[in-house]
Amino acid sequence: MNLFADFTDRVLKTVETLGLQSATGEALDLSRIAVEPPRDATHGDVATNAAMVLAKAVGENPRLLGEKIAAAFAGDPDVAAASVAGPGFVNLKLSDRFWQARLGEMLDLGTEYGRSTLGAGRKVNVEYVSANPTGPMHVGHCRGAVVGDALANLLDFAGYAVTREYYINDAGVQIDVLGQSVMLRYREALGEKIGEIPAGLYPADYLVPIGEALAGEFGTKLLEMPATEAMAIVKDKTIDLMMAMIRDDLAALNIKHDVFFSERTLHAGNGGPIRSAINDLTMKGHVYKGKLPPPKGQKPEDWEDRDQTLFRSTAVGDDIDRPLMKSDGSFTYFAADVAYMKDKLDRGFEHLIYVLGADHSGYVKRLQAVARALAGDDLELTALLCQLVRLFRAGEPVRMSKRAGEFVTLREAVDEVGRDPIRFMMLYRKNDAPLDFDFAKVTEQSKDNPVFYVQYASARCHSAFRQASEQLGIETFERADMRAALSLLADEGEMALVRKLAEYPRLIESAAQVMEPHRLAFYLYDLASLFHAQWNRGSETDSLRFVKVNDRQLTYARLGLVQAVRDVLTSGLALIGAEAPSEMR
Repeated sequence: MNLFADFTDRVLKTVETLGLQSATGEALDLSRIAVEPPRDATHGDVATNAAMVLAKAVGENPRLLGEKIAAAFAGDPDVAAASVAGPGFVNLKLSDRFWQARLGEMLDLGTEYGRSTLGAGRKVNVEYVSANPTGPMHVGHCRGAVVGDALANLLDFAGYAVTREYYINDAGVQIDVLGQSVMLRYREALGEKIGEIPAGLYPADYLVPIGEALAGEFGTKLLEMPATEAMAIVKDKTIDLMMAMIRDDLAALNIKHDVFFSERTLHAGNGGPIRSAINDLTMKGHVYKGKLPPPKGQKPEDWEDRDQTLFRSTAVGDDIDRPLMKSDGSFTYFAADVAYMKDKLDRGFEHLIYVLGADHSGYVKRLQAVARALAGDDLELTALLCQLVRLFRAGEPVRMSKRAGEFVTLREAVDEVGRDPIRFMMLYRKNDAPLDFDFAKVTEQSKDNPVFYVQYASARCHSAFRQASEQLGIETFERADMRAALSLLADEGEMALVRKLAEYPRLIESAAQVMEPHRLAFYLYDLASLFHAQWNRGSETDSLRFVKVNDRQLTYARLGLVQAVRDVLTSGLALIGAEAPSEMR
């Protein structure tokens, strides 16, 4: 249960019972009434702005109206106290019985606690990573990969029908260059001296195994074929092998896409899907023949000083119109992007989310323009830009990879520090803020390492149950038994933990609505901090220990709290894509 949504309903009903009326006779606008945690936790558990947003309309002083609303809550058994603060905030302190009941609900739901129906099954496509299949994934791809994957997990948990998609850029000039580069390595594998790799081709050694694989499969046959036929085979085989490597790298980071969409399918049948998309825009009045003015600065590859087929994108929010077909009738790169979006639209998606690198910021407006042109207001489009990750090792900048020579590969990073530190730390800043990643710091076992601190809380939860089993001689603690004892919880530290756990459903919904999965990482750290604090209090004061050998019922109650913490840590870490360990090694 989202308790803030629950109390929003209660506040609205309270306003209705007061019989408030607008001074002008119009219906009161209740849409701006909000219920949130108070800024100062000492003021209570929930706060509402109802008095302030309604005061002018009903012609009353906000504080006096707030006092009326507070007084109306006097009969609510879940409210221990109601007060007015500041210009008219109504603060409610909830009873221990209320929090104990919420904890019981958490135990009933287990790791499903926090799952929401907010999305109502709305079809959402999240496209992320989409690295060109021209080389291994490097650590620069990590952030977008993790942000996209965690966001997809979060949206799924919030009730959306999510498809995780990877767009394979397997057409165009870069694939021609890749094919030529691999053909050199193929000849090298057959024993030919190829010398220095020509400028413009991919020189890295990661293509050597692909050349060797082709030599093993075909021998010298590719050299005996017509060049065009041989190159087609080389490109197909290379893309398959590169994508297999990319899938393996992503799997090492616990990322699995639902769909790998090939750009080449858009060019099939003489570009049938692209022509269809252009025809669709034409029918909607968004295509015309004309010239574009020369751009300022460097001219893009697709600019021509002659008539082209143009998308009137300025009419739907873009800065300039965009070419779809060159004067010779060939398609531009942008035309394939239009066709790809139309394909997503035809698949029934209502919301398209693109997770892009910061260097793609100039691409956002044209994507939004295409969405408006194809579907008007029926298609929502969001682009999340991920800023760069700066790599350090013990405070020193990391510039080179020992193996690749030019960059740190994703697999190198996973092999060195592990999947979980990468996934958690890539979310420990908002995606549009620069992030520093220190290989030494993320493996440090201290409070200063957020992922260790959160996972250590999970391990401590398991440890509490192991201690209870050993000391009480009970193998399994049933949730029903723990639930039955919750009324014994009264310590302020215990109640603070319950209140933090109760924020989880709201956190899930708000993070999903604003598409900010980093909020989840922050929340888990805060929850872990409270749990560690309570554990330490028990270490200092015997009466606060989770396991009380001489009081089994209190032990059951406290283990119920520990179980709920463990469930939320397990749930939240799973959404991030990390494990909730039972012990730390």
